Amino acid sequence: MLRIITQIAEATTELQRISQRTHDEEIAGKEEAVREILNTIKSKGDQALLHYTEKFDQLSLTVDQLRVNGSELDAAYQQVSKELIDAITLARNQIEAFHQQRLPQSWVQFGENQTVLGKRYTAVERAGLYVPGGRAAYPSTVLMNAIPAKVAGVSRRVMVTPPTPEGKVTPAVLVAAQEAGIEEIYRLGGAHAIAALAYGTETLPAVDVITGPGNLYVTLAKKMVYGTVGIDSLAGPSEVLVIADHHANPTYVATDLLAQAEHDPMSAAILLTTDENLATQVQQQVEQQLENHPRRTLTEKAIAHYGIIVVVNSLEQAAELSNLFAPEHLELEVADPWEMVRLIRHAGAIFMGDSTPEAVGDYLAGPNHTLPTSGTARFASALGVETFMKHSSLIEYSHSGLENVSQAIQTLAEAEGLYSHSESVRLRISQNHQQS
Repeated sequence: MLRIITQIAEATTELQRISQRTHDEEIAGKEEAVREILNTIKSKGDQALLHYTEKFDQLSLTVDQLRVNGSELDAAYQQVSKELIDAITLARNQIEAFHQQRLPQSWVQFGENQTVLGKRYTAVERAGLYVPGGRAAYPSTVLMNAIPAKVAGVSRRVMVTPPTPEGKVTPAVLVAAQEAGIEEIYRLGGAHAIAALAYGTETLPAVDVITGPGNLYVTLAKKMVYGTVGIDSLAGPSEVLVIADHHANPTYVATDLLAQAEHDPMSAAILLTTDENLATQVQQQVEQQLENHPRRTLTEKAIAHYGIIVVVNSLEQAAELSNLFAPEHLELEVADPWEMVRLIRHAGAIFMGDSTPEAVGDYLAGPNHTLPTSGTARFASALGVETFMKHSSLIEYSHSGLENVSQAIQTLAEAEGLYSHSESVRLRISQNHQQS
């Protein structure tokens, strides 16, 4: 049963509990196991990859079988429907068009005394893209990771994904990868795949950035290799927060809550509403829609542990609670979402109005569906082309420009006890005076 809460103090406590659902108690005992995997891959390379693939996936592979070959890539198109290929193509085009708009532009600014300042953006050389898999298939995650890397200009894009029990990679995933321009694909998952991307092996290249969501072991591995490589984020279980007023359709709201809860038993589904009648109707709708739900067991578990309905006094109060939670997905099912959005400070993605379910963003609206979770939307953003790029400062001073600020630089350097810093300026100014 989806609980209804009417006391704001209780709601605040519950939102904090839900936000912290993946913290220390789940991590305890797993970090050491992940650290051992990383160290083993780092020292033993391909040999360790084969060992962990057999241990965790119950698959005995050779080194040559790690990489998906051309015939398997070609065959994938024959194993999926034309309808699915068309949907993947549409999603690819939408996502690519959006991310093209996000490409940062290098710039320079010309100041006084012939000084030039600027910023130059360049892509990383190699990116590792992790796509969850095994018994499930996520072609949308392939597109959301691979397309920004392509648009950013990453020259080598490497995808890893756990194999099926039969040792294959799901055809839909292979089609999505090829549509997004990825052909270097390895049947690897888990912490050992992250280690291979971070450190490199005889077969896999070491990359510069690793992106993509995974289970707790994958997340811990990404956390531990950060610094050796860049990462996109430390993704936790998914979450949605819906703000609804009396205009909202309870059937839509209930479906949107369940659409999040069906991901995982630790997914969070939260409704904040100003209407007590809507709260009751949504509660009833959730129960009805669960009756014949194909993923009922895990969805019910998520709803029972991390699902709540909060009746608030006003939309302003709803915004305050939402900002406290900083949701991954925020749906504004209110009469005027554009007025409401002005109150929102923290959210990974915001879905405006009752015709914009989160599923639109998950698949093909264009904005990325790899989003900050567990309250990290307070300081983090969606994956994008910027994830695969870095910038360098551009600085040029003329003789007169340097002389104009030389005394200030020397004063600061001497205050910090850095003699040669000061001298590097003084000597240039002195020599310029001698030559003039």
